[in-house]
Amino acid sequence: MSIVVTGASGQLGRLTVEALLRRGVLAADIVATGRDTARIEDLGHRGVVVRRADFAEPDSLAAAFQGADRLLLVSTTTVDERSANHRRAVDAAVAAGVSLVAYTSMTQADTANSILSRTHRATEEYLREREVPSTLLRNSWYLENYTAQLPLFRRSGTVIGAAGTGRISAASRADYAEAAAVVLTTEGHAGAVYELGADEAFTLAELAEAVSAATGEPIAYTDLPGDRLTEALTGVGLPAELAHVLADADLGMSRGELYTGSGDLSRLIGRPATALSDAIAAALR
Repeated sequence: MSIVVTGASGQLGRLTVEALLRRGVLAADIVATGRDTARIEDLGHRGVVVRRADFAEPDSLAAAFQGADRLLLVSTTTVDERSANHRRAVDAAVAAGVSLVAYTSMTQADTANSILSRTHRATEEYLREREVPSTLLRNSWYLENYTAQLPLFRRSGTVIGAAGTGRISAASRADYAEAAAVVLTTEGHAGAVYELGADEAFTLAELAEAVSAATGEPIAYTDLPGDRLTEALTGVGLPAELAHVLADADLGMSRGELYTGSGDLSRLIGRPATALSDAIAAALR
């Protein structure tokens, strides 16, 4: 059984390849794809099949997916190109005769109103339109989105956002990758929709409290209107479009769009999901 993982040069894709190997999948049965194969050359040295796949080039997708039985379609990062990229990937999967596409979507993608959610909803709808056997892995936010900012939180003494009191079921990339590997290597997931997130959700105020408890430093949460958050993010160097998308995601959080109480993640991986406090402690080491 050949399993293709897109975006293996990125963090979630690579972690999924590693999770597949840990689950005993033969390296020769894993196809790691990326636009820049130099970034995944090391996987090839370990026996993983490495192929180039550029979502803007349908011919490269056809070659990358050749012989695939199952495919993990990791959502691409450029938001305004995402829907078109994903349509090309789904078309290539259909042409290759892939028996299952697992797609990394977003929590509540069918009803949420954020910019990111709408792009994921478009891909989910296209999978249904093409009648592709699929599994929707609706991931909440990454814990790493916050732990990567620990130096900034400590320097400024504040966490800024526009999420209000919305609860966020953020989990680690490694946990999401492990869940994807389970779906790709076991039966009974076709047609399933998994709302994936940590067992314990938190608000951004609780995030600030957790960082303060771990560091012994005073950290507060400052809630901003969406436009003010966009300005703050562009002020620290983010491109304007990305800052707008991230501020919009925070507003989605305030509406509960990144919350799930499903328990799907811990059930799939067979253990509790990584807790916020543990992620912070690991990042501070």
